[in-house]
Amino acid sequence: MSKGGFMKDAVILCAITLVAGACLGGVYEMTKAPIDAANLAAKEAAYRTVFPDAASFDAGDLADKIPAANEEIAGLGYGKVSVDEAVTANDASGAAAGYVVTATSNDGFGGAITVSVGIQSDGTVNGIEFLTLAETAGLGMNAQKPEWKGQFAGKKADVFSVTKDGASSDDQINAISGATITSKAVTGAVNAAVYFVDNCLAQ
Repeated sequence: MSKGGFMKDAVILCAITLVAGACLGGVYEMTKAPIDAANLAAKEAAYRTVFPDAASFDAGDLADKIPAANEEIAGLGYGKVSVDEAVTANDASGAAAGYVVTATSNDGFGGAITVSVGIQSDGTVNGIEFLTLAETAGLGMNAQKPEWKGQFAGKKADVFSVTKDGASSDDQINAISGATITSKAVTGAVNAAVYFVDNCLAQ
């Protein structure tokens, strides 16, 4: 191939790359807003599920407390977990009734598990709702069943633990049959959320 032919091919390839990049950029811009809106709607739905009595949710300055909290949480033995977001759940008068904390565990069998946890001002867990769960069908995915995730609701504990022998106290969560890894990952994320509310919000 002549030098001129090589240069021509290089210019054509460069032009194709630029056009393809522009097209991908356009598609990204067109889809970004709908995806962001869908994610926001899913998040707000989760907030309403775990704190149905709240009249409004307010992030305030809670995000400022998350980095330091995650440094503490990393050394508590909850696994590879972190707090992602937190909002105050306000009642109709505007007073704080509790919090919704979103936490992620990277210890799931199928990848990251992200859960929103509603926690009353006294530390009682209202409930949990999944934002991300990609575990094995018929096993780890059973975490989203009301009878399993409902084990956290109405309970107050400094730290929840997973048991295979049948829960005998409020701080124990029955493992999902055949999915102890998922059970521990979810519980670790809940523990991170509880710790954040109980120990980091007054700092």
